[in-house]
Amino acid sequence: MGTVGRQRHLNQALMRISRRAESTDRATLGRTFVASGSFSAMLHSTDHQILYGRRGAGKTHALLYLSELVDHTGEVAVYLDLRTLGSAGGLYSDGGVPATVRGTQLLVDTLEAVHEELLSIAVERELGDPGTLLPALDALAEAATDVEVVGEVERETRAGATEEAGHGLELGLPPAARVSLAHHRSVSGESRLRRTGTEHHRVVFGPLGRALRAVTRALGGRRIWVLLDEWSSVPLELQPLLADLLRRTFLPTPGVTVKIAAIERRSRFRERLPDGDHLGIEVGADAASAVSLDDIMILDDSSSRAQEFFAQMFHNHASVRLATMIAAPPPDAAAFVEEAFHDNAFTELVRAAEGVPRDAINIAALSAQYAHDEPISLRDVRLAARDWYLRDKQGAISGDDDAASLLSRLVDEVVGRRRSRTFLLDRRPSARHTIIADLYDARLLHVLRRGLTDPGRPGTLYDGFAIDYGCYVALILDRPNGRPHARGSWLTRPKGVPPDGFSLSREAVDLESL
Repeated sequence: MGTVGRQRHLNQALMRISRRAESTDRATLGRTFVASGSFSAMLHSTDHQILYGRRGAGKTHALLYLSELVDHTGEVAVYLDLRTLGSAGGLYSDGGVPATVRGTQLLVDTLEAVHEELLSIAVERELGDPGTLLPALDALAEAATDVEVVGEVERETRAGATEEAGHGLELGLPPAARVSLAHHRSVSGESRLRRTGTEHHRVVFGPLGRALRAVTRALGGRRIWVLLDEWSSVPLELQPLLADLLRRTFLPTPGVTVKIAAIERRSRFRERLPDGDHLGIEVGADAASAVSLDDIMILDDSSSRAQEFFAQMFHNHASVRLATMIAAPPPDAAAFVEEAFHDNAFTELVRAAEGVPRDAINIAALSAQYAHDEPISLRDVRLAARDWYLRDKQGAISGDDDAASLLSRLVDEVVGRRRSRTFLLDRRPSARHTIIADLYDARLLHVLRRGLTDPGRPGTLYDGFAIDYGCYVALILDRPNGRPHARGSWLTRPKGVPPDGFSLSREAVDLESL
């Protein structure tokens, strides 16, 4: 095979990488997973955990990888995508139905899904003692589908009498009959109890917890890993109810570990009740820890760790495709990058990805299209990053005038006037901080440093942000030598220490004045 043909196959392998983990088989997910730092060990701990991360940060891939890993160790992994649960998108989001009814149905659907998964695994893998496991699963199903009739009770009574003349004595009459020598009088009565109402599911935590403990005992010491993906797809007002189910049943049961993947700002795990108690999970207490993939994936563009991570990720994914396309695929990540990219193009791709794996995969695929049968160049990456921004990221706020307006003003101020892409914001909450959070969720802004302290104002904390690469890449394309100045670039350095005499308060962007 010629050099041109080999290069074309390398680019095609990048274009064929699956954008979503759920569309890839479990074995491939296991081979392609790349852990940043100690994340893999943290993920495989038996602690209950909440995995926060924006869209594309790798939450689903992490849970599916963990599921594959758990299965290989002989334990039991129950993976549930909450987007596909029961009546998701129908009853759950119907504001005309009381939240209590929707919440109860959500709990029942979740429990039934867990039961179905456990039953399927028990039958396929022949786990535990069938004589105890199957009855325990039956008890779990029965506890999960308990029904009561709720409605009015109506009592109806009817009475009647007949009388005829005559003589004689009749035996064997019913108690209601009255007999005399002169008359035969018969009185009959009927009473009927009628219930009018509807069947309602109810969740009783006592029997449910006992059934779950019986299941874990019947599994003979095998741990059950309950992996709940797409938590944020559940309506916000119902999330504390589902969290409370977990707190009362799964979390206190020995031999059960729960992992939840969620978007931080679109999740509500706890709700205070009028009596001072709370409904749901207290993060950090009931759930042992919360892990932010966004923080783990803050990989600054000068760090070799960032490049090593993404190089390994692309090599793992591309190797699956290249195995059937060319005779001798690149043997390692470094060799793959050297063949697939020109000079500094890969470094630029890492910078454009902003620490988000899915964005990196999409930008790499678009870059490979531009390159065709040549190694990917710096310009290919910049064109691809601009296209990805216009196609995907900008569209995420197209209907939000406030977010679009604030982003435009930030770009004018930071990129246009300051000739930078990094900036500081005071952490004190304000109305516009909600919009900043929306831009962060949409991956248009990226957090580089959290909780920075200004020695001149020690009581005020700041966060360091970067405007998305796609927002300012047009400036680079129009002026090849017009890269933003190094002002504020200390935020992207590994230590993130500002230079001497630097005032965070003076350099911070005042959102109210924009």
